[in-house]
Amino acid sequence: MKAAVWHARNDIRVEEVPEPGAPGPGEVVIRVGAAGICGTDLEEYRAGPLFIPVGEPNPLTGRMAPLILGHEFAGEVIEVGRGVTAFKVGDRLAPDVLITCGECYWCQRHQLSLCDKLAALGLMGDGGLAEYCRLPVQMAVKLPNGLSDDHAAMAEPLSVAVRAVRRGRMLAGETVAVFGGGTIGLFCLQVARAAGAGEVFVVEPLPNRRELAMQLGASDVINPLTTDPVAALHHWTRGIGPDLVLEASGATSVTPVAVAAARKGGRIVLVGLPVAATSFNFFQVVAGEKEIIGSLSHIYDEDYATAIRWLGDGRVLAEPLISARIPLDALLVDGLARLEHRPSETLKVIIHPHA
Repeated sequence: MKAAVWHARNDIRVEEVPEPGAPGPGEVVIRVGAAGICGTDLEEYRAGPLFIPVGEPNPLTGRMAPLILGHEFAGEVIEVGRGVTAFKVGDRLAPDVLITCGECYWCQRHQLSLCDKLAALGLMGDGGLAEYCRLPVQMAVKLPNGLSDDHAAMAEPLSVAVRAVRRGRMLAGETVAVFGGGTIGLFCLQVARAAGAGEVFVVEPLPNRRELAMQLGASDVINPLTTDPVAALHHWTRGIGPDLVLEASGATSVTPVAVAAARKGGRIVLVGLPVAATSFNFFQVVAGEKEIIGSLSHIYDEDYATAIRWLGDGRVLAEPLISARIPLDALLVDGLARLEHRPSETLKVIIHPHA
C-alpha cells in the first residue's frame, strides 16, 4: 500500500509499504478515507524527532522510525479481529489515536492524556497517512450517518478544543476570549459557543482568520498588531475582563497577554504548545487569584466522542477550516510545503489516500 513514512528529519517519503496485516484481538483494519495534516507533522518533518521514537521502540507500540505519520483520520472497517463486537465490516469510524498503559496512577484515574507511557498512532505507531491502518477498537468512535470522512478527520483537533473548554470549567453565559485563530482556536470559538458562552471574542493578527472567526460566530475580533487586546477585552466586558481565556496560539509572547486579559478570579487555559522558554511575573496571578490551567490532547470517551457527535449534528462546522484536499502523492509539495510556506492562507489540508 501507499503511505507517508517518516525516516528522519527532512526525510518523509510517500512510498509503497506492506499492508498492516490481519487485525489482532481487539483490533480492526480500516480503509482510510481522509486524513488531516497537523502542525506536529510539519514539526517532525523539519525539527524531529520530537515524539517519534528513534533507535529504541516505543514500549507500548513496539514501533520506532521509520513509521507512518498521521494522527487525524477516519475510514471504513474492512476487517475485524477476535473479540471485536462494537464494530463490523462496513462500519465507519475515527480513532482517538492515544494509546495508554492502563496501569499507571493517571490511567487508573481516567486521566489518560497524562499516562506515564502515553503514545499515539502517527507518532509512536503507524498512523493514518496511508491507504490502510490497523488500530485498537478501544480508541475508536463510530461515525454518525451523514458525517463525511473529511469532516470526521477533523475530530482530533476539535477534541483538543473540547477538552480545553472542559478544563476551563466554562459556565453558560460566561464571556470567553480566544487567543489565536488557527484550527484549534477557531474550534475553541465554536465549542465555547456550542457549550453556552455568552460572548466569545477572538484575538488574531491575520485578517482572513479574523473574518472567518466572525463568520463562525465570534462576538468581535481583535487585531493585536493595531489594538491592545487587554484594553479592548476589558472595554467589552465593562472593565472586568473575560471569565475564561483560551490561549491557542502557542506563542510565548502571547501567554502574558492572555493572563493579563482574564478577570480577577478568572481562568486561563493554555492549549497551544509553546516552543520556547519565556519569563513571566506571576504577581497578577497571585494578586488577582487567577487560575492558569494546562490542557493536553483529549480523552476518547469524553472529548473525542463529543467532537464526533457535534460534527455529526452540525453544532460545530469543519468545512470552513479545510483549506485544500489533495492526494497522498502530493503530501510534500502541496501539503507540508503549503503549511510551511503559506501558513497565513492555510488551516487544514485533507489527504485522500486513495485518490
